[in-house]
Order: sequence, then structure tokens, then C-alpha cells
Amino acid sequence: MSSASDPSRQHEFAAMEQRINEMVQQTRALEAYMNDVMTRQVTVSKLMEEARLASTTIQNITSESEVESLMPVGVGVYVKTIVPPIRKVLITLGAGVALEKNREDALNYVESRIKEYEVAARQLEGQRQEIAMRMEQVQAQINQMIRAAQQPG
Repeated sequence: MSSASDPSRQHEFAAMEQRINEMVQQTRALEAYMNDVMTRQVTVSKLMEEARLASTTIQNITSESEVESLMPVGVGVYVKTIVPPIRKVLITLGAGVALEKNREDALNYVESRIKEYEVAARQLEGQRQEIAMRMEQVQAQINQMIRAAQQPG
């Protein structure tokens, strides 16, 4: 005759409770990882959008005539400006270093960056899907253990 006050049953409940707590902690860690991946996805998406805009701009600039354009000055504020004929553009490499490139080389550089961002976006989406699947598995295990604990006997 087993009862709820049976020491072996209490030990089983304690072990199950500990396992559930461990799985809840694992879920919290997965949630934090998911948030990190989603933040990186937003960043890559913004970089890709910016690179596509740069590509379109480079494609539309000419070396023959002046063009009226809007120049960003910050926080969503723009001023109208006249862009002289452009033969070269500057590409920053970081650490205060910039290279002067012709239009075609600059466009190739931007297009290669877009491809890098697309690869990164696919990798991050794969990670996000894996995390979501693992979170569902852990939650299903937790639910199963709780149901088993609620069963009489």
C-alpha cells in the first residue's frame, strides 16, 4: 500500500520537481539565446536594407551630370543638396581607414556585403528555428512530467 506520505513516493516527487526546475532553467536559457538571435536578425536585416539602399544609390549615380539628392544629417532629418558628377566613392574599412573605389568596384563591394548578410540571415533563421524546436521539446517534457505527477498512484 503506497500513499502520498510514503518516503519512496516523496523521493520520486522531489526528484521530479528538481528535474522540472532544471528544465525550466533550460527553457529560460533558451529564451535568452532566442532573444539574442532575434536581436542579431534585426541588426542583419537593417544592415542588408542599408546595403541595398547603397547599391541602388551607386547604380543611380552618374559621372556625367549633377544630381539633386537628399543628404541625411541625423535623426531622420535630410537637406537637399546637389551632388556633382561622381567618378569615385569612399568605402570605409573601419579603424579610420577608407579606400577610394570607382563606381563598379564600389558596387561589387556592396553586392558582396549583401550576399554576406543574406548568408548570416539564413544562418540566424536556422538557429532561431532550432531553438524554437528545442524549447517546444522541453516544454512538452515538462508538461508530460507534470501530468505524470498528477496521476494517482
